[in-house]
Amino acid sequence: MAHEVLTVAEMARADALSIAAGIAGERLMEAAGWAVARQAARRLPRGRIAILCGPGNNGGDGFVAARLLARRGWAVRVALLGESSALKGDAARMAARWTGPVEALSPHSLDGCAGVIDALFGAGLSRPLEGVARAVIEEIIRRRLPTIAVDVPSGIDGDSGEIRGAAVDCLATVTFFRKKPGHCLLPGRLKCGEIVVADIGIPEAVLDEIAPPAAEAIAHPPPAPKVDGHKYRRGHVLVIAGSTMTGAARLAALAARRIGAGLATIAAPAEALASLRATEPGTLIAALEPFEALLADPRRNAIVIGPGAGRGAATAARTLAVLATARPAVLDADALTSFTDAPDRLFKALSPLAVLTPHDGEYECLFGRGEGSRLARARRAATQAGAVVLLKGPDTVIAHPDGRARLLTNAPPDLATAGSGDVLAGIIGGLLAQGLPPFDAAATGAALHARAGRLAGRGMIAEDMMESLRIPSFFA
Repeated sequence: MAHEVLTVAEMARADALSIAAGIAGERLMEAAGWAVARQAARRLPRGRIAILCGPGNNGGDGFVAARLLARRGWAVRVALLGESSALKGDAARMAARWTGPVEALSPHSLDGCAGVIDALFGAGLSRPLEGVARAVIEEIIRRRLPTIAVDVPSGIDGDSGEIRGAAVDCLATVTFFRKKPGHCLLPGRLKCGEIVVADIGIPEAVLDEIAPPAAEAIAHPPPAPKVDGHKYRRGHVLVIAGSTMTGAARLAALAARRIGAGLATIAAPAEALASLRATEPGTLIAALEPFEALLADPRRNAIVIGPGAGRGAATAARTLAVLATARPAVLDADALTSFTDAPDRLFKALSPLAVLTPHDGEYECLFGRGEGSRLARARRAATQAGAVVLLKGPDTVIAHPDGRARLLTNAPPDLATAGSGDVLAGIIGGLLAQGLPPFDAAATGAALHARAGRLAGRGMIAEDMMESLRIPSFFA
């Protein structure tokens, strides 16, 4: 099941489509406030709660939560940014239903409070926090008050995850219908705490009209072996190795096999063949030259080049030859940085059959530093390259040239270890060999890689992920 991610504008459209379909806006706001009150009652300490309301719909959600919590016996202190008379629409109606006192927002609004509901600003914040709003957020941080955020923590850009001035480290964030990019991208994701996506009555059918191009990456199982199948039908991955860092190629080849490819061949220079043949007996070893003959076998239907290949003109030439075969290919590490001085040479040879897997440093070698969120940068790179781009990091983004994107939200930090990227390249190569389209192979591969890392646990090294891929329930 897809977990779509909606931009701020797309979420506003979902609200509008729901209202146009006959669902009253105040009904949506009541449901949102109920979801916030429920989480606050579960998570905040039993004491006076400061409910900080902003001038928009987020503030309306806060007024609903205040009314419901007070009804359940909670002591609440409601503070409003701005004047009640300036509230409009559903927010004004919800404020009118609150019969308790409302004070002007100030840092003193936190006095005597054991917790906070932050309903100041939603995901659409487009400028840095300033004035009293920023002073209050900074005071929450200073006092270390446990906080539940409505939609996003105030100060977080809902589309980029950027911190605009200041933001609280929340216990939880209650958002509605679907997550937004700012919930998935750093640093915003780190501020949200646990993200609770509440159903407030927006019909799923609105997604058909919005057709959001972004979603969370999901760990779908790879194709199951067929009863009448054989190893070649399950795909044959060719991994291009260098003469020194052969461990990278070994990790990629073994990962391709573990994820379901029927065969994997490592092709290496003559001086590396003996050491490679002394390792995993199920991995085939072939001479790298003549390279044209190596690529001629059509049964080698997916190619991984870059891990341990060596940076330079020779790897660049081999990468271009791989792309000329018009077979699905994963380009990682040295296959990318070998084009640092002439990225256009690579871009001209690429197609949507290729998957580029740069980390930030490799990305800059090809695309420059760029501006905007990781999602924006990955999309821009995919468009420029005309290929699938998987921008690796704690908030990995996979982008297709047509604008589709997948965001990986559950990768453990333990994956930041030598060889982890080689395993990822091999997993994607193995999925390509089994027939998955490149975009799906990259997104599914990233999610499976994250799952393997979580199962391997604290202290893991790249080799441990191979054992994770053997756990019977892994593909369930």
